[in-house]
Amino acid sequence: MTVATTSAPSLNTLSTLPPADKYRGAVDLQLPPAFALPQDDAIARAMELAFDRDFSHIPVLDRKRKPLGYLDVPKLKSKWEAGELNPSDPVSASMTKFNRSPTTNPYTTITPATPLAELEHFLATNIFALVTDYDRKFVLAVATPQDLENFVTRRGH
Repeated sequence: MTVATTSAPSLNTLSTLPPADKYRGAVDLQLPPAFALPQDDAIARAMELAFDRDFSHIPVLDRKRKPLGYLDVPKLKSKWEAGELNPSDPVSASMTKFNRSPTTNPYTTITPATPLAELEHFLATNIFALVTDYDRKFVLAVATPQDLENFVTRRGH
């Protein structure tokens, strides 16, 4: 996907604004509700739903709704088109697993109340963030660096 460049502010601009002027919390991003799949859903269903909703990453959940990993939709599409996937295979066979080592990669909780400056810092080293409820029982949304860019553009900074 090619994105036209404009004079819209970048995430670098965010770093120069006083924290209160940047944003208040993840809820400010006005993200669409999360779309996640159970680990045993078929790849064919994942492909259909991903393109219906135009998402690039889809969380994969276990039976207790705990995030296990994610589907990288562009990568999945490439494998699909190359005939490398069986449509009836479970999505868990094609997901990227989350690395949850408490010592080397601790879990970072992002909720609607997480300050966006903190989310910006998280997204500097991650391709997306799962926004969860306060008890981490439900995935509410998926936030990307582009979501932050869009927010800043709408705010006019």
